[in-house]
Amino acid sequence: MNWYELLLLCALAGAIWFWLDSLKAREIGVLAARNACREEGLQFLDETVVGRSVKWQRDDEGVLRLQRIFAFEYSDTGNNRCFGSVTMTGHHVDMLHVRPHLYVVPNTHETLH
Repeated sequence: MNWYELLLLCALAGAIWFWLDSLKAREIGVLAARNACREEGLQFLDETVVGRSVKWQRDDEGVLRLQRIFAFEYSDTGNNRCFGSVTMTGHHVDMLHVRPHLYVVPNTHETLH
């Protein structure tokens, strides 16, 4: 076996690892999005998430892991489509964005009329 064959074999093994790891992360993302929609009383549309970005990121312990952002769609009325996202580092959900809420905090120095 020469160096080119060894390099090709390593690249193939890396691609297979990335594919399997991405499938596992996608499963976790779907589960997180489905549970968040259920808790908020929303309809999780299409029962899937779509990968938006992949990059290297350090986790809380300083270990270099893949950070993936998945997008999904949900509906609050059944007649519309809203967008949410799941951000994961490795197989851990870091952030889940569903149904943005706007909280207006009045300035304490102003008089409310």
